[in-house]
Amino acid sequence: MRQKYIDRHRRRHGERPALQRAWRGVQKFVCRTFNIREGRAPYHVIRKRFVNGARLTGTHLCILIVAMIIACIGLDTDSDIAIVGAMLICPLMGSVLAIAYGVATVDRALMRDALGGLVLQMAFCLITSTIYFVLSPVAGMTPALVDNSGPTIWHLMLALVGGFAGGLGNSRDQEPATVISGVAVATALMPPLCAAGYGLAAANAGVFLGALYEFGINVVFIALSAAVVLLLLHTPLKRDLNDDGVVTEAEDELVRAESHKIRWRIMLGTAIFAIPCVILTGNMLATAEEQAAGVTDYYGAAETARELAVVCPGFQKYTVGMEVTNTTDGNEDEPKLTARVTTKKELNAHERTTAEKLIRLDVPELDRVEFTTEVG
Repeated sequence: MRQKYIDRHRRRHGERPALQRAWRGVQKFVCRTFNIREGRAPYHVIRKRFVNGARLTGTHLCILIVAMIIACIGLDTDSDIAIVGAMLICPLMGSVLAIAYGVATVDRALMRDALGGLVLQMAFCLITSTIYFVLSPVAGMTPALVDNSGPTIWHLMLALVGGFAGGLGNSRDQEPATVISGVAVATALMPPLCAAGYGLAAANAGVFLGALYEFGINVVFIALSAAVVLLLLHTPLKRDLNDDGVVTEAEDELVRAESHKIRWRIMLGTAIFAIPCVILTGNMLATAEEQAAGVTDYYGAAETARELAVVCPGFQKYTVGMEVTNTTDGNEDEPKLTARVTTKKELNAHERTTAEKLIRLDVPELDRVEFTTEVG
């Protein structure tokens, strides 16, 4: 009876008790269904998993070099199987997740060690891939290399969801090997470093910088997303600043303040770092729309145009279709499948050869390739 009068009073004042109770029920259901703290491993186990992933040994570096060679072969021959195999054995993910743990717990020593280890591994990867592409007899720009030489908003989103899955998998009671392997394949840390090595070997600054930026996008957003998971799990901060085994009140307050400061700085820096990625995505979509408006895409012209924009300086337009030319006696020759590449400046012999190889990979039945220059 009392509840009845309470409900009547609330209705008179514009409240809807039934709706409020239904909403609270929905909230409780969602919280129970998506409770990521259920099945969480003990905090000391979580720390051990994240920290151990950043430790570098001779075996670790040997596996890294082998994985890099496999990835280079896969990108050079456009073999998806080799690329996936390289990503499965690639040990780069451990350092990225260790950085995430250091950020979430304000462990400066761990952040410094993990970041240093990641830079060292990057150096090994770049040296290995550069040497491979210098020595490779078939080294050339392939669609796989193009795909890994420039980030888009979709790479960013993959890194975000992949980092969330990696952080969640590493904090479960069960062993996280399957989840981490899946994240390594989905986020593709190694192929961009291979493409950067190709850029160094071919002295192509555009490919090198684009691939390196894609790698940076993957690392930053995987670490950011994994750190968010650790914060949601209330992973304890590292409060013992001087490692004397005693946490004073001053240390506790300092760590809390430092934690808030670091989070805001990371959020701002990440947003700024992602701006070029958004711009590149917009340019790619605009180019695809222009190509779709002017070309019937029977031969994958839009995709080929995106690849040519990477290897052809001053690229403007790419078309492919049947063309009829006149013979010397004035008669019409048989129609031939012709590709035309238009650039703002004349390409040299090496650039033309690279572009033609790329076109013929997408259109093997092509009869000829024509290059034209439009100034102004």
